[in-house]
Amino acid sequence: MTEYIEKFNLLIFILLTTLYLYQLVYIGAVLLGNRKKRRENARVSKHSRFGVIIAARNESLVIGNLIESIQNQSYPSELVDIFVVADNCTDQTAEVARKSGAIVYERFNQYLVGKGYALDYVFGKIARQFGDSYYDAYLIFDADNLLDRNYIAEMNKVYNSGYNIITSYRNSKNYGTNWITAGYSLWFLREAKYLNQARMMFRTNCAVSGTGFLLSSSIVRKYGGWKFHLLTEDIEFSIVNAIEGEKIGYCEKAVIYDEQPCTFSQSWNQRLRWSKGFYQVVWKYGRELISGAFKGRDFSCYDMLMTIAPGTLVSLGCLGVNAIFLMMALLNASTLYHVAPVALKAILFSFVNFYVLLFAIGMLTTITEWKQIKCEGYKKILYVFTFPVFIFTYIPISVVALFKEVKWTPITHSIVKSAEDMR
Repeated sequence: MTEYIEKFNLLIFILLTTLYLYQLVYIGAVLLGNRKKRRENARVSKHSRFGVIIAARNESLVIGNLIESIQNQSYPSELVDIFVVADNCTDQTAEVARKSGAIVYERFNQYLVGKGYALDYVFGKIARQFGDSYYDAYLIFDADNLLDRNYIAEMNKVYNSGYNIITSYRNSKNYGTNWITAGYSLWFLREAKYLNQARMMFRTNCAVSGTGFLLSSSIVRKYGGWKFHLLTEDIEFSIVNAIEGEKIGYCEKAVIYDEQPCTFSQSWNQRLRWSKGFYQVVWKYGRELISGAFKGRDFSCYDMLMTIAPGTLVSLGCLGVNAIFLMMALLNASTLYHVAPVALKAILFSFVNFYVLLFAIGMLTTITEWKQIKCEGYKKILYVFTFPVFIFTYIPISVVALFKEVKWTPITHSIVKSAEDMR
């Protein structure tokens, strides 16, 4: 049996390495590649008209600062209108948003719950009030966000270069609070730098990540609003566009600051929803992604497939099989001293191997994004060591998500900072 255990784990190691080897190429391209600078010629001189949409649920503490950061953009203010959908709010979100200068729509629906439904609602309201072509494009934010002063100007440049969907550089406004906020933040920085930036270099599809993205009015008209309502509507949106051949761009100079959950219970609930949403996406779109990746030979589909699977499922399966081997050894005295050490070694090797890999990713991201990380230097170093631990906590979360019914629940935001504070 020990021979089978060793061969099985070697096979899993080779499989995962092969499937995700392209991401090492991504890292090399970002670090060593001589990127061709896009010529910002006459095409980017056009100032587009933007509708900024903020989906908010009980966000009276933070929404005023976001609106202020939008109003203080270097982009012409007369070309930017701010819309807030106060979704099932029981606090003063709508009042604060109106006083801050936003156009506010209040939505009350206890059955269709979630950001996706709120976006669909506000797109419908805007179409009826202004028409479906009044705005060239829309910018989508969460209420806890803050924008760098040049955010809209930089997104406009990429939009004018021909992209109908664009994501941006996602930073954090509470990186240094604890190992949980740092874990989130480092993952998003890595996603921006070593996934989306590389994808942009290779002219393949980038991925929208929750907040801080642009979509043209033509995309809104195409879908008749926002028709993505799985628990991870952003991933669903990204994957549908990859399948349909719509390129998603990335703007590295458009910086957004996001608030991360501070407690493990909040983090557990949020990532439980994300994990369940990933499973939903795999179930709904997995066959089309596989078809696009292998039959259609579309690398965007392959990349998106690797984003949602099979890494998590294969890793969980590997740990599960080794655990079964271990249990079998413990229940059988004749194999205990031969099989148990091999199974334990395999499990330990998996954790050590993944820890080293994640530590390297965290260290690389911390070094290259050092100036972008807003916290004390010693914390930047400390949280490189805790980053793998944060990712490891996805293991029980992913297991629970396989079996538990999960519903969308709001995350409380309380970090009151201004865009000026982040500078």
